[in-house]
Amino acid sequence: MVFWIFIGLVIAQRLIELRIAKRNEKWILSQGGYEVGHGHYKYIVLIHVLFFGSLIAEVVYGEKELSVLYPILFFLFALTQLGRVWALHSLGMFWNTKIMILQGSQVQSKGPYKYVKHPNYIIVALEFILIPMLFQAYFTGMLFSILNFVIMSIRIPVEERALSVHEEYQQIGITRSRLIPNVLKPIKKD
Repeated sequence: MVFWIFIGLVIAQRLIELRIAKRNEKWILSQGGYEVGHGHYKYIVLIHVLFFGSLIAEVVYGEKELSVLYPILFFLFALTQLGRVWALHSLGMFWNTKIMILQGSQVQSKGPYKYVKHPNYIIVALEFILIPMLFQAYFTGMLFSILNFVIMSIRIPVEERALSVHEEYQQIGITRSRLIPNVLKPIKKD
């Protein structure tokens, strides 16, 4: 019962995010923006759909139980959700599940984007580990962590090339890592 409630809430959250992304996409397109990397986007969607299918199958057919470490794992999962909301809120109308470019706009560098270029990708990677671990679905966790790594190794370079049309994004690249948070200010050279 706990599993179905939890998965139902996570899937509902994803569907709400897709609606937000679609609204933001329409706004960006209406402002003269465009999409980049359309070719690989369908694989990202497929990985996420298959993740939930695999998780459900492994938990139900494998008769998996809630992990004894669930208090710690759920706490970590809750932190990822706070990070997800922080990232989404920080980008506002620019947040999207697709790579949307609006030339002439300012690259957003607030919230978690002050510290790392791709916080949402870190959050998704953590979710692909934490959600399966909550229910002892280790096969799903390992498989989809690997698949996510593969698709992100394609997506992140495409996104960074696309964002490089913004001069300030090129400067961000000097001071901020792709995925490792830079919590200390970079050392300025004289």
